[in-house]
Amino acid sequence: MESIIKSALKRSVGEEDSPLTRFKLQPTSGATFSNVDYYKLAEQEFGFSVKKAKIVVVGCGGAGQNAVTRLTEMGIEGATTIALNSDAKHLAVAKADRKILIGKELTKGLGCGGYPEVGRKAAEESRNEIKEVLEGADLVFAIAGLGKGTGTGSIPVVCEIAKSMGAIVIAVVTMPFKLEGARIAKAEEGLAKLRQVCDTAIVIENDRLLKYAGNLSIQQAFAVADELIASMVKGITETITLPSLVNLDYADVKAVMHSGGVAAIGVGESNSSDRAKDAITKALMNPLLEVDYTGATGALIHITGGPDLRLEEVNLIGETVAQHLDPSATVFWGARILPEFEGKVQVIAIITGVKSPYILGPVSFEKPVTKEVSQTLGIDIIR
Repeated sequence: MESIIKSALKRSVGEEDSPLTRFKLQPTSGATFSNVDYYKLAEQEFGFSVKKAKIVVVGCGGAGQNAVTRLTEMGIEGATTIALNSDAKHLAVAKADRKILIGKELTKGLGCGGYPEVGRKAAEESRNEIKEVLEGADLVFAIAGLGKGTGTGSIPVVCEIAKSMGAIVIAVVTMPFKLEGARIAKAEEGLAKLRQVCDTAIVIENDRLLKYAGNLSIQQAFAVADELIASMVKGITETITLPSLVNLDYADVKAVMHSGGVAAIGVGESNSSDRAKDAITKALMNPLLEVDYTGATGALIHITGGPDLRLEEVNLIGETVAQHLDPSATVFWGARILPEFEGKVQVIAIITGVKSPYILGPVSFEKPVTKEVSQTLGIDIIR
């Protein structure tokens, strides 16, 4: 999490004076572009055409658009980015491969006024344009902040369209801060609708993100959320599309995310002498959604390290997660090497099929899994 926070804060300098500065293209490290066409190499080697998984990332509404803008700034290989909004002024400053102004007749480019139903109708008005950009997609990430109008109303429509066209659909959404009281009910209603039309919904509570990120302003916390979501989507996509130390493939992601229900994400980072264990411990113990892992159906683990990352460390992280989930849970992990991670390890863990107050009411943490995690990781869990 430290690298994500540091990068987000670096970008957010001066944001409170001028919100538009967040949309200026920033030079960043970590993009792993190459002139090598790995699919063409495989075709030459094995004598047949290798199908590329088509991956599309759609940012719905203001928060979703911000995350897609950050992802585009980072650079992502193997995915198409789409910014979708009903606010023409906001959409004009987005960074994406394609922009869609939804509900032109309904909203006149002025936004949805915080009404999810207007957001839904705006997306329905632009259904054909949305279908066009999703044509042939194998994997769709749909991103939104729940609680306002465009994102809450449009993301279920985007997911429903993608699902009907045969894609695996992963929604990534943030829930409002408690201080945003009036928006919480809208967000919960929006999440209930979203769960019916996507394979997996990765839910991030802004309050928990702020708790683990430290003493940040609201604006800085939003920047951290953008950075986290963009890093996660980029990491998963590029371990599918680019050769890595340990590759994920589309079939792996499909196996975990298909009908994965609600998922929690945890981020851990360490440069200690026992960095692999420390990083996965942080990721598992600090999920960004209040959850109970009992009965979790699967996990997708993305590991980033420097040239000194050892395969035994990667296996330790994956096996640690597998050991404390149900034996029938599907667990896959991938790892990539980036020079700037020399000496440290970062883990992004997505646990699917979890229980959460947003779905089942208050969670009881007095479960056998807590003791099991404690024994597996060799730590004391204090709540």
